[in-house]
Amino acid sequence: MKSLSIGLCLLVTSVLFAQETPKQPTETPKSTSPQEPTNELKEVTVYGNKKQYLKVESDKTTISVRDNAMLNSGSSLEAVKKIPGVITSPTGSITLNSRGVTIYIDGAPSTLSGTDLQNYLATLPANAIEKVELIYNPGASYDANASGSIINIVTSIKRKKGINASFNINYNFNKYQKPSPQFLLNGKVKELSWQTMIGYNYIDGENKTKNDQIFTSFTPVEHLLQKNLSLTTNRNFYFRLGTNYKLSEKSNLLFNYNMNAANDRFTNESSTVGTGIEYTNASLAKNKNNNHELSLQFKTKLDTLGRTFDITGFTNYFDKKPITNSLGNSNGNATYYNGDVNFKLANHYLKYDFAFPFNKSNFSVNTGGKYNFIKVDDQGIYNLNSATNSVTDFNYKETNLAFYVEARKKYKKFNFTAGIRYEDYKVDRSALQNSTPTKVNFKNSNFFPNVSALYEINENMNVSASYSKKIQQADYNTLDPNNFSNFDQYNTSNGNPFLDPTFFDNYELKLTAFQFVQVGGNYTVAKDNNRFTFNANPGELVSNQTFQQFDKINTLSFFASFPIPLDYFLKGKEEFQKRMNNMDKMNYIYFNVNYIKSTTEGYTFSFDNKPIVNYSAQAQFILPWDIKNTMTYFILPKGTWEIYQIEKPIQQFDISFNKDFLNKNLKIGLHCFDVFNTNEVNALVSSTNLQTKFYQKQDSRTFRISLTYNFGNLGLKKDNTDIEVEKKAQSGGFLK
Repeated sequence: MKSLSIGLCLLVTSVLFAQETPKQPTETPKSTSPQEPTNELKEVTVYGNKKQYLKVESDKTTISVRDNAMLNSGSSLEAVKKIPGVITSPTGSITLNSRGVTIYIDGAPSTLSGTDLQNYLATLPANAIEKVELIYNPGASYDANASGSIINIVTSIKRKKGINASFNINYNFNKYQKPSPQFLLNGKVKELSWQTMIGYNYIDGENKTKNDQIFTSFTPVEHLLQKNLSLTTNRNFYFRLGTNYKLSEKSNLLFNYNMNAANDRFTNESSTVGTGIEYTNASLAKNKNNNHELSLQFKTKLDTLGRTFDITGFTNYFDKKPITNSLGNSNGNATYYNGDVNFKLANHYLKYDFAFPFNKSNFSVNTGGKYNFIKVDDQGIYNLNSATNSVTDFNYKETNLAFYVEARKKYKKFNFTAGIRYEDYKVDRSALQNSTPTKVNFKNSNFFPNVSALYEINENMNVSASYSKKIQQADYNTLDPNNFSNFDQYNTSNGNPFLDPTFFDNYELKLTAFQFVQVGGNYTVAKDNNRFTFNANPGELVSNQTFQQFDKINTLSFFASFPIPLDYFLKGKEEFQKRMNNMDKMNYIYFNVNYIKSTTEGYTFSFDNKPIVNYSAQAQFILPWDIKNTMTYFILPKGTWEIYQIEKPIQQFDISFNKDFLNKNLKIGLHCFDVFNTNEVNALVSSTNLQTKFYQKQDSRTFRISLTYNFGNLGLKKDNTDIEVEKKAQSGGFLK
């Protein structure tokens, strides 16, 4: 479990110097959104700085990843978990300022969910990311199927003329080996720019869990202590191809193909101890999966007034085939569980967007629509120590048709945004378990409004307020009865096909200052919310891990992010102003604080419901010989996270040293993650007929050597092939 917050080399023109230091001309990056043509994070001049690594706006934060040594040496999953306000929950899900998160990749929502999504991000290298956009309260131009926030991972980069290449390797190790080599080739020939990335991950690791469970339906209560050790080997090959053909000065045609092929292996050793019970079991699981993504996008600027039209087609095919066999107990006898699952997913997505600015009246209108079809087929065949096999078929179909319109108006120091999105959902799901059919059909046609207002206090400060209504469909990861992680005669794990969608009302108030400071709060009301939990049937010593629906969960959150410029205090004002010309030379600490209070209706806690306050910080120090040292620390103290009681603080300290050689063509980094090996989860879950003390510890203390060597036409000027168009800021009311 992680919760990290990074400043990302912003530092800074602090508030202390906003009026003392004369400003240089500043080029402001244009806002982007997944629904619009993607612009690059522009190079800007802020008090002499050439690069802006972090930009905070009222509606989103944009973070440059490719040039940040702390973020770009690992996987995309590691990078996402280190950005401001991101917290990983006890169940592994990602939140942003306490809200649920939908992951977008290059402007399209990811179809994968649960462990499949996390495994995909874990195999996507972070140095393939150009920037990450944190969209706090997305407006009508985004899918309504986003519970509260969006993290858009933008992998497209600026190409250079000619042929350019780089070789990168991350060698991670503790008592296990985890090498990840990668080769990147890109360039531009006439009107065609392209990029090819090929890489391989080999990751060995372990995960320890312990469930101390009390079954309350028995008199007296029964107690089981269950332990599990899982050793994993993840092998993944990936190939990513991106092209951008410039049809004219106003039009681009982009094509992307991404392929991932994985071959994973898991061995489990489990034991259960109770009154008259001493059970052991060992199992071996193998999992092969393939993921293919194809997208084609046409972007054009219709006229000189800034009117634009985009159309995008996206197709995703994903399949996996896990096979699990019981190896037996201490006597060598097979004890309970064998299973073979065949999973297939197909996703087809088509959308279009128009932008109509009216610059003379400071008014703009955006409109568009989309059609999306998802199909999931999953069949599981199980041998539960019986004469016949048990078969579970799961089928899921989702059709979604949507249209939206959103308007923006600037009046004096006020910026207003109002939009509405129409979503028509048709969801059919069925499960056949041991000849017992289950069918659930869900149809919903609904409007999802959003409104926001922003007031510009002065040139450097603004305050904004926003409201949006969203829906979250229960994904295949939570629905599929074949979705299991542990299965024996004392444990089951499966999805719940009866879950309804969750509806969210999101409110937010935020103060933004100097493009790197933010203070605010949000309040979310989630109806029919789905949460992972443990429960047991009366009179049965079987713990079932599944998803349960709760009537309503209300979440109140306050957050603050701010930097401290150490150079001003340690070096003096004059030296600080010199270092401001190069952020890579600055010393700073960046803090992030989150207060989270959740209340759950229709649920009885066996413990006091206490809020959680998460603290995190990143520091950068410039050492002799131009060695850059970064350190990050987070701590999640005791408290209540939704329905889980954190009984022991969760914390982690990371340290990294990076240096450039050969005119910055060679980059070498030495890293240590979870230096004191303290990142572990100790939580209490109280549910029907069962109280569970849950413990989890992964091999989080890891050492890494990262090496990147760039070669090719490195001296040539970068060529940005994106179309220069006027963009709108999402949900904040800005009219650029």
